Amino acid sequence: IEEGRIVGRQAQAPDDSWARKDHAGQLVLPGFIDTHVHCPQLEVIGSYGTELLDWLERYTFPAECAFADPARSQAGAEVFLDALLASGTTSAVVFPTVHKVSAEALFDAAAVRGMRLITGKVLMDRHAPDGLRDDVAQAERDCIDLIDRFHGQGRNAYAVTVRFAPTSTPEQLAMAGALCRADASLYMQTHVAENRAEVAWVAQLFPQARSYLDVYAAVGLVHERAVLAHGIWLDDTDKRLIADRGAQVAHCPSSNLFLGSGLFDWPGAHFNVSLASDVGGGTTLSLPRNMGDAYKVQALRGARLTAWTALHAATRGAAEGLRLGHEIGGLSVGQTADLCVWDWAHGPVAQSHTQ
Repeated sequence: IEEGRIVGRQAQAPDDSWARKDHAGQLVLPGFIDTHVHCPQLEVIGSYGTELLDWLERYTFPAECAFADPARSQAGAEVFLDALLASGTTSAVVFPTVHKVSAEALFDAAAVRGMRLITGKVLMDRHAPDGLRDDVAQAERDCIDLIDRFHGQGRNAYAVTVRFAPTSTPEQLAMAGALCRADASLYMQTHVAENRAEVAWVAQLFPQARSYLDVYAAVGLVHERAVLAHGIWLDDTDKRLIADRGAQVAHCPSSNLFLGSGLFDWPGAHFNVSLASDVGGGTTLSLPRNMGDAYKVQALRGARLTAWTALHAATRGAAEGLRLGHEIGGLSVGQTADLCVWDWAHGPVAQSHTQ
């Protein structure tokens, strides 16, 4: 490794001047890539709720209101990113809050830590409490300022971030689509078809749309840099559209099980699927644990998920879906040396399998 990149095999063993650390029995892997997670929701992880919409109102929105305070945003970003790193995650696609300062804090904290971060101020101008709503004009100005200051700077990249269709007016969705069309290097992140009640609500709010996904597609938000969280209740036409546009779905198994949202049809996806923790709906930042939950989701559907498929979705597959396969997600020459050491045999039960 030289200057943060993998340059090849070392020609000879290091001499005694090198510090040595023994990782025998552990796995050195590409750093995990969490493609959907919420920074401000770390403190509400595991909160009791019924289903998605009630959980948002009861826990999530009150927690996010606190991030209007710059000091709270900075402290929250630092704790959150350190927790990701402790879980082996070195790159992430992150939701902050509607507050511009929450995105600024994440970008700054990620740069200090050398992480690859994709984030952007959340857009939501309706169906949210006071303190969590913006307006179209100010939101556009905030996005443009953040893009100018952070997108492509170091390892930071900007994502046009739509909370979900119900919390944005048609005018705000159109503005988000215009931002994406103006700069094809921008990412887009949102939620889609997570919960049946949510899908029904979208149908009421957007009666002209063929489907929930069509709300986004109609304004140009479904493209090759789009990260769509969940995608449980998509029909075949939606699935073909995602594949045709080159977008990816971030599968959030821990969250889907905890909130009872449904069972994602991975074998029937036929588009790029990455793995995500979705904390705080998800109950752990650990992507290896989410791999285990993904296996359970498919088992409940009568299918089986291989360990290699799950690992690929948390590393190389996620990187390729983000158009970053040349940079992260692997151990190839030329890639950034984002590595994690996985002590998979930690604890007496796991250790018994190594003997």
